[in-house]
Amino acid sequence: MVAGIATITLDRPDRLNAFTPTMAGELVAALDRSDADDDVRVVVLTGAGRGFCAGADLEAGGSTFDHRRTAEARQSAGGTLGGAPRDLGGVVVLRIAASTKPVIAAVNGPAVGVGATMPLAADVRIASDTARFGYVFTRRGIAPDGASSWFLPRVVGISQAMEWVATGRVFDADDALRGRLVSRVVPADELVSTVTELASEITGNTSAVSVALSRRMLWSMLDTPSPWEAHRTETRVISALGRDVDAVEGVTSFLEKRPPAFTGRPSDHLDLVPPWPGAPADLDVSGN
Repeated sequence: MVAGIATITLDRPDRLNAFTPTMAGELVAALDRSDADDDVRVVVLTGAGRGFCAGADLEAGGSTFDHRRTAEARQSAGGTLGGAPRDLGGVVVLRIAASTKPVIAAVNGPAVGVGATMPLAADVRIASDTARFGYVFTRRGIAPDGASSWFLPRVVGISQAMEWVATGRVFDADDALRGRLVSRVVPADELVSTVTELASEITGNTSAVSVALSRRMLWSMLDTPSPWEAHRTETRVISALGRDVDAVEGVTSFLEKRPPAFTGRPSDHLDLVPPWPGAPADLDVSGN
């Protein structure tokens, strides 16, 4: 780990990092570890080799998406929802969404199917100029996964989301930038340094507590009906943090014209904002 930056790498380069139930479980476990470690400030999600993630592994051929074939693995990895084994793309995406650390997706190459839905819950998406994206579900006779029917319209707008989903076309990084799917496109050999620079700007200048709570507040307010909910939450958080050590250090370091040395621990303050996204009543992770 580089100075508070934890990198999670999809590592099946011989298969363009195609997604499997094993990968889903390993991604969830890696995010659990990053959340439990207060020394981790930022999580970077990327792929090994020339691809980010080519989507579901199609090795099983025509039965790939017959979930009866993978029901046991899906139930083991994510439990059930409404009595059915969960979509594993959704298991991973919702775990990314629940991260207490900001997540940067460094899309280094082709990102198709679940490979394109997985980054949607990241806070920032930066693509190399070799990246390609595709919400190809309609071309495979299935429907979008990874809770993307919620995330994608909120990230890029309903019209752009429907164009990409309805056509199932694969598009390049410049189209992704124009559609606001990514915030930047950089040359492939500059992707790592660009993402590291952004992550280091966060780790070197900000309070881990402030970032963790701000992340949870911004995401959770996307579907609230009124700004009063935001005002209520912000009032509570500002009142609590205003008397905490990081607020004192933030002001003092500014007045003394020196870099801040924040010491607050996110794990001590997360109860100020309810977990997001909240789990539904019919989610069963007991294995029953």
